[in-house]
Amino acid sequence: MFKKFEAIERELQNRYGKNRDPWGLEPKRAVADLKVIWPLYQYYFNVQVHGKEHVKNKPYMVVSNHTGQVPIDAMLICTAFATEIENPRILRPLIERFLTSLPFLGRWSSEGGAVLGDRLNCLNLLKRGESVLVFPEGVKGIAKNTKDHYKLQRFTRGFLRMAIASEAEILPIAVIGAEEFFPYVVHLKKLAKFFKIPALPLSANLIPLPSPIDIYIGEPYSLPKGLSPEALDEELEPHLILIEQKIQQLTEYGLKNRRTILQRLKQ
Repeated sequence: MFKKFEAIERELQNRYGKNRDPWGLEPKRAVADLKVIWPLYQYYFNVQVHGKEHVKNKPYMVVSNHTGQVPIDAMLICTAFATEIENPRILRPLIERFLTSLPFLGRWSSEGGAVLGDRLNCLNLLKRGESVLVFPEGVKGIAKNTKDHYKLQRFTRGFLRMAIASEAEILPIAVIGAEEFFPYVVHLKKLAKFFKIPALPLSANLIPLPSPIDIYIGEPYSLPKGLSPEALDEELEPHLILIEQKIQQLTEYGLKNRRTILQRLKQ
């Protein structure tokens, strides 16, 4: 494991350590975090990544379903791209404004690569050759009722406009297994509003269950060259639907081959 991380650290330091990152990324801190997360990633969540061959050494708009009540799925996707892809990279997740304002979490997430999710940041990251992670379902994705697990919520269009403006390919991803982390009990909307946070789902367990995770990476999707970032919503709609369908197909395939907590316990 130590040799693995020595190689990853060298690769990431060469890639990110030459110039100071304007959003606060600290490569050494990011690698230190990876070393802490790795045992959970490998042994507790038993993550398996499918479709690694689709990721080339170029920037992507990484678009994923959003599951699991809290954004552990983002942490696992970022760990996969830093440790299991042939060209390791620190994904730049776009996060909600309220997270950046929290005293500890805000700084920690920035040093690990996360960036405030506005369009200017997204566009600048992609133009600098970074790969950006977005969840177009937003908070609706992680605050679903149990009956709606793995049902994609309607995507917003902002990521499409940024992909067009930067000419970045879209890399579709589906995460399977995260919905089982926290069995949904109740969504405390009034309390969430009081604390000025997007959602506050309450589950029966405080620690995520050891649900095995499968990350499916689909083939990259290129938007037409003639499409403008200022295109009407009607012009973007066919591409939005197509990307939703690609992620839904990956999700359905993953569900058919899903590994369960019970299967892990029997091993």
